[in-house]
Amino acid sequence: MKYTDTQIVFREVPDEMTLAINISGCPVKCPGCHSNYLTRDVGEILDADSLKVLMEQNHGITCVSFMGGDADPSYIKTLADFVHAHGLKTCWYSGRGLDCAKDVLDSLDFIKVGPYIEEYGPLDYSTTNQRFYKVDRTKEGPILTDWTPRFKKVIL
Repeated sequence: MKYTDTQIVFREVPDEMTLAINISGCPVKCPGCHSNYLTRDVGEILDADSLKVLMEQNHGITCVSFMGGDADPSYIKTLADFVHAHGLKTCWYSGRGLDCAKDVLDSLDFIKVGPYIEEYGPLDYSTTNQRFYKVDRTKEGPILTDWTPRFKKVIL
């Protein structure tokens, strides 16, 4: 798995200072995607060593979000477990549905699912098809709470 760039973000995961890691090689290829360069196999290798460096370089983060990685969900799980071992929360932005994420959920604190469909808009549109969930990991399994409404634009 490779990543192209990172950014500290405040909006992608509510109430968290998040290191967003843009992962390349996206197989979903949503028409109208704002990051269509991520469909190509480009960038640097993302492994435990590079992830540790990224976390150390970004003091104060509370969460790491994998923006993509749909080509290898099991590797997202491995990376998320590594992040948890370092005391941070995890998020995965996937262009697929929850059914493709079922084996990863127990390693996440948050997940965004659904392909970008231009006519429905992104998470902050009331018409969006995408969903953002808070994941509570319990002994009985993950419990999802829909946080999508937290992304709606407030018009004053």
